[in-house]
Amino acid sequence: MTMLTEQSPAPEPPSPRRRPLDALRSRITGQEFVLFGVIALLWTTLGLATDTFIDTGTLSNLAYVVAPIALIGIGMTVVIVGGGIDVSVGSAVTVVTVILAKLVRDQGVSFPVAILVAVGVGGLLGLMNGLLISFGRVHAIIITFGTLNVFRFIALRIFDSEQVAGVPDTLGFLGGGQAGETWHIPHAFLLMLVLAAATWWYMRNTAGGRHFYAMGGDRTAARLAGVKVRRREVLAYVLTGVLVGLAAAVIIGSGGLIGQNVGVGLELQVIAAVVIGGTSIMGGRGTVLGTVLGALLVGTVASGVTILHWPSQLTSLFVGVFILIAVGTDVLRERSRRRA
Repeated sequence: MTMLTEQSPAPEPPSPRRRPLDALRSRITGQEFVLFGVIALLWTTLGLATDTFIDTGTLSNLAYVVAPIALIGIGMTVVIVGGGIDVSVGSAVTVVTVILAKLVRDQGVSFPVAILVAVGVGGLLGLMNGLLISFGRVHAIIITFGTLNVFRFIALRIFDSEQVAGVPDTLGFLGGGQAGETWHIPHAFLLMLVLAAATWWYMRNTAGGRHFYAMGGDRTAARLAGVKVRRREVLAYVLTGVLVGLAAAVIIGSGGLIGQNVGVGLELQVIAAVVIGGTSIMGGRGTVLGTVLGALLVGTVASGVTILHWPSQLTSLFVGVFILIAVGTDVLRERSRRRA
């Protein structure tokens, strides 16, 4: 008599372990690798062309200049990924800066109070933008172009037709002097890196972060899927306003003289950094890491033009070329995705 024996199933092969380098590549886009390469090439070229670029003083100053652009760029990335845009950030910086400058000079407020005021005023301006855009149902560029002029008017009224002189270095910990750096690394730059890392993680690994990508990809579909679109939209602009406040604190960190032109044109540098970093201006795609690299590239170009004693107008030309390349790449990528 033949006995039937039940055969045990063959063991499943162990899943291959992901190498650390493979895991890193999965989290960094191709455009970010390209930006790494372009920045490395520029640094190498400038280092060979001049003796003053690869210097602790020059690199420390570059990091300090990049910090406020990248800080605001973090919030701008969230806004643009979610399908919006904010062209009022330069004027918002002007408002926060003049308020802070007069507070630390005339009222002698401490560092913590000054930071709270900066974050509070910036967040309030961002909230104004978010509510107008979310509930006004008007395109973000129209609303923020309007608030750009409103904020600029408010700032000039506070300036009262004169510069703010004799500003103390109350915020020197975030400034560009010796008090604002450790081992030649500006504290403002370190703060920006921490906030960028936190935002990058939030956007990649939480449902709330992924909601912004869904909004930018298809706002109606995101709403039907249960995403609280208006709440997320307001949150993005409030976040940008808070980061505008921190950027203003960095700008006046060393004290001195604050002119009425502070913040003018800053929105263009921020948007350039975000777009060059690979964020789609149409929304739905982008990373904070790319924005930080974009800001570093913009800062490197400006620093290189200055060190080489070239006309300052070339900075705008080079940045414009990088923007066109980034936008063109995004358009080609979108067409390829639709055909697939």
